[in-house]
Amino acid sequence: MEVALVVLVVALALSFDYTNGFHDAANAIATSVSTRALTPRVALLMAATMNFAGALLGTEVAETIATSIVDLTGASTHAELAVVLCALLGAITWNLITWWFGLPSSSTHALIGGLVGAGLAGGMSVYWSAIVDKVVLPMVISPLVGFGLAFAVMIAVLWIFRSAAPAKTYRRFRIAQTASAAAMALGHGLQDAQKTMGVIYLALLTVGWANPDTGIPLWVKLCAAAAISAGTYSGGWRIMRTLGRKIIELDPARGFVAESVSALVLYVNAFVLHAPVSTTHTITSAIMGVGATRRLSAVRWGVAKNIAIAWVLTIPAAALVAALATWALWPFLT
Repeated sequence: MEVALVVLVVALALSFDYTNGFHDAANAIATSVSTRALTPRVALLMAATMNFAGALLGTEVAETIATSIVDLTGASTHAELAVVLCALLGAITWNLITWWFGLPSSSTHALIGGLVGAGLAGGMSVYWSAIVDKVVLPMVISPLVGFGLAFAVMIAVLWIFRSAAPAKTYRRFRIAQTASAAAMALGHGLQDAQKTMGVIYLALLTVGWANPDTGIPLWVKLCAAAAISAGTYSGGWRIMRTLGRKIIELDPARGFVAESVSALVLYVNAFVLHAPVSTTHTITSAIMGVGATRRLSAVRWGVAKNIAIAWVLTIPAAALVAALATWALWPFLT
């Protein structure tokens, strides 16, 4: 039973990683595709490659997910694995719902919400202070920083190139977008693949199949990197349309700035703060920021409002689904 549960958790975790890839592929490439800096398939291939590379760059976020969300100490092995399993069910369900409606919600917060909901339903303790410090505060601050920094950088770019020939400048920014999209994809792999690593690592620690002193096994890193890359390459066209065209019609300069600022925010949170922030929140707010430099009415705030509602609902909705799954499956899993 124990071995079967671990195998099921690993399989579900990699399935979540795959849905994360196609759900969040738009984060990295929507701006580049919408400005025609890259063709869709080239952009997806680049994003998949950089996602794989980013997934292997660090483990700090993974360790936060594994050790700072739910306290599983004292519970039976089957109960711990059941919590992780139901958390993944909640996260995958919410990912699929928001993907269907083309809403760029956060896979990160879906997973965290799933862990909280399953943990509470299973009678576990939740590290609320860590969730506030490493989830809630970054969830609020990162979009504000993304919006404000993107707005400021875009104003600077417009001033610097105020006398340049528009056609020539656009061509150069279209080329530069290749680099900024790659940087964004690297940051996405760095942040999001690590969350899957954290869940698998948590399951392995539960049954003693991993050593906390040696960290996350290499095979876990490679599997998580491969799953998110495969999901990315399969594409997330519904959400890509929302990010690339429905919020604002982007030009190459604004696309470059939005991607560059988002990548910077992701790197700082991963390497410095060890916080699992949402790539979706960061790039969406950056797109709004660069769009607002044109004029506030250029941003389609109705679309932005629908996205914001999905953001707010993600953690409680995923927590609810995970809790329901826990209550339904608990007698069979423990």
